[in-house]
Amino acid sequence: MKRFKMLLLAILSVTMVMAQEMKVAGTLVDRDTKEGVLMATVQLLKSDSTFVKGVLTDDAGNFSLSIEGPGKYILRFSSVGYNTISKSFAVSQTQPEVDMGKISFGADAVMLKGATILGQAAKVTLKEDTFVYNASAYRTPEGSVVEELVRKLPGAQVDDDGKITINGKEVKKILFDGKEFMSGDTKTAMKNIPTSIIEKVKAYEEKSDLAKVTGIDDGEEETVLDFGIKKGMNKGVFGNADLSIGNHGRYAERLMGAGFQEKVRIMGFGNANNVNDAGFPGGGGRWRAPMQGLNSKKMVAFNMNYEDKGKLKLDAGGRWNHSNGDLQQTQAVENFVNKSGAFSNSNTANLTRVNGYDARVKMEWTPDSMTNIMFRPTFSYSTNDAQTNGVSATFQDNPYSYGDDPLASLDSMAEHGVIVNSRQNRSVSYTESKKTGAMLQLNRKLGTKGRNITLRGDMSYADGKSNNLSLSNVHLYQVKDIYGADSTYQTNRYNVTPTKNLQTELQFTYSEPLWRGVFLQLSYKFTYNFRKSDRTTYDFSRVDQDFFGNVMSSYRNWTDYLSLLSGNLGDYYDKEQSRYSEYKNYIHEMQLGVKVMKKKYNLNAGVMVQPQTSKFIQEYRGVSTDTVRNVVNVSPTFEFKYKFSKTSTLKINYRGTTAQPEMADLLDITDDSDPLNIKKGNPGLKPSFTNNFRLFYNTYIPGHQTAVMTFVNWSNTRNAVSNAVTYDETTGGRTTRPENINGNWNTMAALMLNTSIDTVGVWNVNTFTTFNYNNYVGYLYSQDTHVTQKNTTRTTSLSEKLSFGYRKDWLDVSLDGSLNYMRTRNLLQQSSNLDTWQFSYGANLNVYLPWNMSITTDLHENSRRGYDAGANTNELVWNAQVSQSFLKGNALSVSIQFYDILQNMSNFSRTVNAMQRSDTYYNNISSYAMIHVVYRFNLFGGRDAFNKDGRPKHPSDIPRGGFGGRPGMPPYGGFGGGRPPHMF
Repeated sequence: MKRFKMLLLAILSVTMVMAQEMKVAGTLVDRDTKEGVLMATVQLLKSDSTFVKGVLTDDAGNFSLSIEGPGKYILRFSSVGYNTISKSFAVSQTQPEVDMGKISFGADAVMLKGATILGQAAKVTLKEDTFVYNASAYRTPEGSVVEELVRKLPGAQVDDDGKITINGKEVKKILFDGKEFMSGDTKTAMKNIPTSIIEKVKAYEEKSDLAKVTGIDDGEEETVLDFGIKKGMNKGVFGNADLSIGNHGRYAERLMGAGFQEKVRIMGFGNANNVNDAGFPGGGGRWRAPMQGLNSKKMVAFNMNYEDKGKLKLDAGGRWNHSNGDLQQTQAVENFVNKSGAFSNSNTANLTRVNGYDARVKMEWTPDSMTNIMFRPTFSYSTNDAQTNGVSATFQDNPYSYGDDPLASLDSMAEHGVIVNSRQNRSVSYTESKKTGAMLQLNRKLGTKGRNITLRGDMSYADGKSNNLSLSNVHLYQVKDIYGADSTYQTNRYNVTPTKNLQTELQFTYSEPLWRGVFLQLSYKFTYNFRKSDRTTYDFSRVDQDFFGNVMSSYRNWTDYLSLLSGNLGDYYDKEQSRYSEYKNYIHEMQLGVKVMKKKYNLNAGVMVQPQTSKFIQEYRGVSTDTVRNVVNVSPTFEFKYKFSKTSTLKINYRGTTAQPEMADLLDITDDSDPLNIKKGNPGLKPSFTNNFRLFYNTYIPGHQTAVMTFVNWSNTRNAVSNAVTYDETTGGRTTRPENINGNWNTMAALMLNTSIDTVGVWNVNTFTTFNYNNYVGYLYSQDTHVTQKNTTRTTSLSEKLSFGYRKDWLDVSLDGSLNYMRTRNLLQQSSNLDTWQFSYGANLNVYLPWNMSITTDLHENSRRGYDAGANTNELVWNAQVSQSFLKGNALSVSIQFYDILQNMSNFSRTVNAMQRSDTYYNNISSYAMIHVVYRFNLFGGRDAFNKDGRPKHPSDIPRGGFGGRPGMPPYGGFGGGRPPHMF
């Protein structure tokens, strides 16, 4: 019995020990910034280095691992750009839990030749209302710039003009490690920064300069993308040269260099290409239709950041850019101007040349803890040359019912009585603009409880001049002259228009704490606007139709035309067509608001009252105008933000805005300078009021790296201004008059879900669903009743993007598909109803081979349905890239890229709105191949990388190399060869 009791006691003791939870926890922090390191790999090893399990740190750098039994263990920490470190510890029955505390993680005098990634980073995480995207989770082809990375982010879209939209809001600013980059210029960063230096991307809304120092919400927040540079690269020198050449005369060259120290960062860029500046070298990703036209661009830019923490911040950027464009379009349009519709076709060739210089500076001085002074000067200078040649025609019926090329068979169209008019036009124009401006802001805290006062002044001045020569020959087929022949006329004019614009603002704000967490906010702003335009017009429409037929168009060659005229240019001065206008606007803006700041929620509510006086002087068409208008705008605001947790947030925003009609639209003047496009004013126009509502929610579930985002936007406008169009079926001319109209509203909803199927992110699913509904209200003219009727066009669109991915250290495969359905219903013109589908599906493949070679390819089928027979297409588009890295640290890489290998990509687009449906074919760059050579030089580190005087050490004293291989996934052997890293 005694032995039995002892045995029972031993079993109970062992059971209690086994039942006792053992674990190790801690926080991994960056040695330099003292911030938590997110998504770092933490491996638990036995004392003999046998792998047990692994985990990734959360967004604050925290980690926790359960341990199955007592003993001695090793923790190994690794992440991109950091030195791998190990920590030993032991757990026992008496000490079952071990707190490692804060573990310093950093790099010193380290060459970032490619860091070993031992786990799969989460694609996206959330911290309150900030989205954090891990760059290493989005594989981009060798040599890519950040535009290609942003295109892959869930919820992000980049259009052909470079406009970035993320989670339904346009990105207005780019930051690097929280520091301003080329303030207000997003394209320079997107098209020049290599993805190989980026560790993470943050997306969030940043308050205005005024709101950040005062806490007073002025509604001027901007959506920003904040690119975080890889750890260890914040001190040192690095550069990137990307040179390429292709068939069909294609080229793309890109240079980038940077030097970072503790207080100063300087970056320089150079770019020259004639591939429409796509922003990425090829391969992989969501492939889109090519940009319209042929474009060549050159650019040189610099950016500088200086910060003496707690005292002075200086951000400066400057850029020169030059571009040449060649756009040729064939367009077919159905205008909803009457119940039967009006059809028009055009062929246009447009050549452009643009030069621009701009510079921006931000200086922020904090002389003491209670005072903040900010100064922002800006300057820009630009010139724009253009020359256009075109032919167009208007038809009573669909011209494609009578031939495949309507503009080539105008005589046949005339025999059928279908054609209304035709026009041939040429133009040469030049515009020069000089702008300068500055903002000075002084904020003073009056105590520590939130009481503060701010004075701010803004000024901007612009001086411009434009020259425009236009020649137009019009043939009216339905209107006969006195001899019974078709009517013809021509309009030949030369305009010289100098302009001046001035805006000044003075603002005072005050914040008063009422009680804990509640503040009263007051603001007053005075604004003065001045605009002046003095157009001088010379008319020589009476010359023969072929008078200028032998003159070849070129930039600024109006003298070649004008020199053929008899007499002096002043003899052709047209006082009636010349136009002088002067506009002065005085605005007094008063805001009263309440701000509530609690632990779980923030609330802003207020109202803005804006009385203003406008004075308008105009001399035009023989009519002298001198008028004054006094109005009052009222705009309520409401913003509510509730934090369910650090990763879950709900935001509700409402803002009402009042807009006044343009002064020129209020004048009772008929402008018939273009007989086919006559414009009339309307003195009875009322101000419009727009309601904007937005609901936004996001959350993050760490277990499966699941990020969820959803939003709903709604907007409606009362007394919106719409053009009532009277259509003349005999001439094809239109007379427009602005009218107030009600019924315009739209709504948009979206849902984004990104999740890993497993716990370490090898398998991943992403879906982004959007719904849009637009209720467009306009006017439709009935030729039978001669009455303008209200017409409504309702457009519903539903889109879905779905992708499924598999990621390992040597392989990245994704299957994706997209669907866009659009339903259009026209109340009075039901023949214009449409149901269109655009869908695509395919795969992306990235293979990383052991001998520093990578292969990237994608294959997608793009289809259209519901269009006219010729536009219902299937396009199988295949792109590929092969890249090979050389030299120590893979500093040199050579790649060959193939674009649209099967030559199936189309050059067609369609747009539909309340006024018209338009189909456009354009010239473009589609199928070609290029060879890229990319060389990277970099020198990183802390104190060991610099001499005592702060200058970099001689290259012979510090190892040299490249960033590493492919972005986010270095080649094997990045630290001296060896086997591929073990995956937990």
